[in-house]
Amino acid sequence: MATFSRLVRFRNPAGQIFYGEVPGVDFVTQESLQGSKVAVYKGETPFEDDFGLTGHQEEIAEVLAPLPYVPIFECVGVNYLKHVQETGGEPPKYPVIFKKPADALAGPFEDIPIHPECQSQMDYEAELCVVIGKDCKNVTTEEALNYVLGYTAGNDVSARYWQWRERSGGQHGSAKGFDKFAPIGPVIVSPSAIGDPHNLWLKTIVNGTDVRQQSRTDDLIFKLPEIIKHLSRGTTLRKGTVIMSGTPSGVAAFMKPPGFLQDGDVVTVEIEKIGRLENKYVFERENL
Repeated sequence: MATFSRLVRFRNPAGQIFYGEVPGVDFVTQESLQGSKVAVYKGETPFEDDFGLTGHQEEIAEVLAPLPYVPIFECVGVNYLKHVQETGGEPPKYPVIFKKPADALAGPFEDIPIHPECQSQMDYEAELCVVIGKDCKNVTTEEALNYVLGYTAGNDVSARYWQWRERSGGQHGSAKGFDKFAPIGPVIVSPSAIGDPHNLWLKTIVNGTDVRQQSRTDDLIFKLPEIIKHLSRGTTLRKGTVIMSGTPSGVAAFMKPPGFLQDGDVVTVEIEKIGRLENKYVFERENL
């Protein structure tokens, strides 16, 4: 797999798209990236055999999603103990899995379009995300992290209206799989730069000041090797697959009263050693 520390995918002032190496920063923001110059890599994705630094630099004009496409998002529900407790449920015996399609991918600073039939109960979920770096199947917990390209931050955008059992039959995917309902970024951080992925703080802030979620990844019920083992049991995980590992307590749906999002609200997700993504929820109008 590719050797890097912090990968950013971006467009330069001429409109060309590159991968670059972010130097000397362990928490990346739009402000720290935009306008800076970074060493660029050869190749359109970090999965190519010849992906490597070219020796020249380019200016970042726009930060893009850290992957141009994904095969699928594999997502884990109710995977933080305090989140399970706020729902009133019991910890699951096995990981609760749902999926988001490829078109759910969005960049770390893109607006998120909200369909008119989703707008009454919109929510956020801060997630530590794992990027699979090479195809794998039937992996053990001991070898699971060897297949990880890196880590990034994500927001599991959720239309709770479509998640409640009377409309979903208990299946989460349709409520969470709308276009651009999976913003990730702003960088992919290598396993060596992350260190222990189960010892990171993460936070969700609404409109700049309202801290909704604040936790550490040591509250995960199923750790990342267990999740990868479970997902790869009899199933090929393709390179580029993004695993959303779960969200901590503090989601809008379980606030008293519920704190569902409104048109124009901005959701910020921050994760230690990765950085900050920030997305505005934009309610679409009914077609006339």
